[in-house]
Amino acid sequence: MSMEQKRKLIECRGVSKTFKVPEGENQVIKQFDFTSQENEFICLFGPGQCGKTTLINLIAGFESPTTGTISVNGKAVEGPGPDRGVVFQNITLFPWLTTMGNVEYGLKVAGVAKEERRRRAQKYIDLVGLQGFEDSYPIQLSGGMKQRVGIARAYCIEPEVMLMDEPFGALDAQTRYLMQEELQRIWQTEKRTIIFVTNNIEEAIYLADRILVLSNCPATVKKEYKIDLSRPRKYTSPEFLALRKEITSIVDKTQ
Repeated sequence: MSMEQKRKLIECRGVSKTFKVPEGENQVIKQFDFTSQENEFICLFGPGQCGKTTLINLIAGFESPTTGTISVNGKAVEGPGPDRGVVFQNITLFPWLTTMGNVEYGLKVAGVAKEERRRRAQKYIDLVGLQGFEDSYPIQLSGGMKQRVGIARAYCIEPEVMLMDEPFGALDAQTRYLMQEELQRIWQTEKRTIIFVTNNIEEAIYLADRILVLSNCPATVKKEYKIDLSRPRKYTSPEFLALRKEITSIVDKTQ
């Protein structure tokens, strides 16, 4: 099925977000228009503090737009829902639960029977490569392993959309590269529409089908790039380096 034939999954139309602050108002998002197709991997890339996290929170339903509309699969976003899984930079695992307990938590809250939720949780624990760590607590896991648990937990509710807010930003460089490779493998195995926030241009080019370059705050789409490089991508290929140079020059102009 071609990209044009795939159904639209996320639609943002004229989205703006303004927060009340002591000085008055602070507009963070301005006239943001965006459509994602089913199973696309999209990176939101832009300067620091430009509003990327606010966009994730709006699509997740944690915040409401000041103006404009957001829909997922044709349904208006009015709050959080099981059709959207979220993975944050700050790892928010329950320290008193094991890997299995954390991954199956959403299903437990939803009232899924123990046998079924264990089966589904095990599937995604296996998918992220944590076999043998089902009974480990977060304190016993490395940073990369904790993020794998977070990804498995988000996947376990089987959402249509995965929202990832700089999930590898706190990891060391070597672990970050490993997690980029792992996420690409997981996405190709269990396709989802992924909206991935990053301020690392190499990460964006390595992962994305499309990159939306955002302007400085208030954020709007400055330019869009369709990444046609074959996978797995090589950071040192001439095509990769040329894209890196072009996109970096676009972003620098916003600062």
